[in-house]
Amino acid sequence: MSTYAQDEPHVFPEGRKRGELLFSFLLLFTALALLAALPWQTTWLDGKDLAAQPRFWPALSLGGVVVFAVLHAVLRGKLDRTPGRWLEGLTWIRSLEFIGWYMLYVAAIPVIGYLLATVTFCTLLALRVGYRGKTLLWAALFGLCVVLFFKSAMNVKIPGGAIYELAPDSLRYILLRYF
Repeated sequence: MSTYAQDEPHVFPEGRKRGELLFSFLLLFTALALLAALPWQTTWLDGKDLAAQPRFWPALSLGGVVVFAVLHAVLRGKLDRTPGRWLEGLTWIRSLEFIGWYMLYVAAIPVIGYLLATVTFCTLLALRVGYRGKTLLWAALFGLCVVLFFKSAMNVKIPGGAIYELAPDSLRYILLRYF
């Protein structure tokens, strides 16, 4: 083998990467759970062709996911193990923190309003991921632009926060309508 060929990136690496089997099993478990839920989540319509059934395409897609997850697990399972697969899984679990941030944001909207919740969320999230200085102002400005775009330009109806009830009547309408 020439030196040039060794320096090229490999399309099909020989070893198993961290987290590959964990990913395969999580994917397989999720697909099987969704397949098991299909009878309760979809229906079968009498007199319709197979391709027109609401249950057919989701079942076909999830069946494909199951087949390929099993193939991936079997083929990658035969390769040599690389250390650190649980560290990879821990990284995935740590990323679930951001779902918690989003749920906190959604819970805050009815209390403090869309404007304050969005600006606060954008700023705190920028702070959480490590940004400092002027970037925090940009995050707050981004949150303000998001609110103005959705409430004013797109006319999306988002319920006002309970805090808006404390505002004077003349200001309350503006807060509810635009913020």
